[in-house]
Amino acid sequence: MARLAVNVDHVATVRQARLAKEPDPVIAAALAEFGGAHGIVVHLREDRRHIQDRDVAVLRETVKTKLNLEMAATKEMVEIARKIKPDVVTLVPEKRQELTTEGGLDVVHFEQSLVEVVGTLHGAGIAVSLFIDPDPKHIKSAHRLESDYIEIHTGTFAEARSFSRRQEEYERIVTAARLAQKLGIGVHAGHGVDYQNVHWLRGIKEIEEFSIGHSIMARAILVGMERAVREMVQLVS
Repeated sequence: MARLAVNVDHVATVRQARLAKEPDPVIAAALAEFGGAHGIVVHLREDRRHIQDRDVAVLRETVKTKLNLEMAATKEMVEIARKIKPDVVTLVPEKRQELTTEGGLDVVHFEQSLVEVVGTLHGAGIAVSLFIDPDPKHIKSAHRLESDYIEIHTGTFAEARSFSRRQEEYERIVTAARLAQKLGIGVHAGHGVDYQNVHWLRGIKEIEEFSIGHSIMARAILVGMERAVREMVQLVS
């Protein structure tokens, strides 16, 4: 049965739109856990456009399940992670001008520079996940880096406009998940997964955890956080 990790970034997006004190992603995370979430995900971006340092620090003290900190592989972020000590760090690509993370981290190109980052995080007792496209060469690179997990970027699958294109991307995800499991890497998946397309992915037995944010936050506006999370938990499992 797959687990559900809920990304609460967009609660902070609403807060930062007015530079206000609410809504608080810390409270949203607690409600998500009440709804059955198996983990909480936040992305601390270099430009601090939504999640703030304070949020990560308080979440570390309040999350009862598992805290997954998404971040770029920079010295600043590594030091923050070493101080906060989330359960998992997911290394992602990051560009200032993007609306959301666009594509997976090119671990093949940056493999040498990632060796130190992954080693430092492991030295601090933090598990490491790499957010990557469903490509065998990236899976093999993640294995060489001794990554504990990969998170397969499902955005291209989710954005497919034809059945044939979605089927093609689905098969790439299946192949990547099987290879990762064969190499002893835990498999997570996320980006663009929603209440409709999750039906495609939940049958991939190698996927241990789904990381979902925007779709749950959008539904939570209408039906409340606990219900939105509970409905997704039922779907992924």
